[in-house]
Amino acid sequence: MSRQFRGGSGEALVLIHGLANTWRVWEPVLLAVCERHDVLAPTLCGHYEGEQFADGVEAAMPAVVDGVERAMDAAGFETAHLCGNSLGGWVALDLARRGRARSVVCLAPAGGWEGGSRAERRLKRLFTVGRKLNDRLEPHAARLVTRPGLRKLMFAGAMAHPERLSPQQAAARMRAISGCAAYWDLMDAIVRDGPPDWLGEVEAPTLVAWPEHDRVLQVKTCSQPFRELIRDAEWRELPGVGHVPMADDPALVSRTILDWAAAHAAVTLRAG
Repeated sequence: MSRQFRGGSGEALVLIHGLANTWRVWEPVLLAVCERHDVLAPTLCGHYEGEQFADGVEAAMPAVVDGVERAMDAAGFETAHLCGNSLGGWVALDLARRGRARSVVCLAPAGGWEGGSRAERRLKRLFTVGRKLNDRLEPHAARLVTRPGLRKLMFAGAMAHPERLSPQQAAARMRAISGCAAYWDLMDAIVRDGPPDWLGEVEAPTLVAWPEHDRVLQVKTCSQPFRELIRDAEWRELPGVGHVPMADDPALVSRTILDWAAAHAAVTLRAG
């Protein structure tokens, strides 16, 4: 069991996964990004194989962000280039607000829906049904994931090309979902507390990259605040990929991360 990945050399880069995943969701891009960066990919608090919330600490977004900040401190990263997917995008932006980011890449960041809206209710239903279905199927994962067609059926919501997952990767993702102890509490806290209202405070250079085939966070209802409220944020569509795009197109995702960090490395060095 490993709570995080650390490897490579160069400027610090932190990769932050989404709800009910682990650091292993970044495996398809690790080789490429480690060639140019000292990479830290932690597993979020309350998630499978990750640090659990301490007694008395509520499973809510501030505590999730605190956990990544502790991991950065332990790695010796005062600041880093940050890349987050889905819930990890929300975390990356909050870390930027706290002054921990040199630059930020958000891959379909969560939190762009309007509180109490139809979009929020749809997402709650989607994640409720998805977790319950996964919990029923996960005990049979080793058999179910051996066929590409079944992998495609099971992960079509999160990926454009789920057949590109190996059976081992698919089974690991199912274990991660069922093993996410904070899943229900965290989802309830997000609905209760509402989406982030501080996006205008983010000052780090930010790229918002939205997958072309995102069936989870729909661009029409979940992207506007990131496009409009983060000062000078750049918007980009990622062609041919789904909500969790790393295995859909590792070359595209790694290039997106590396190019953005490289474009802002010289500014970071002059400022530091």
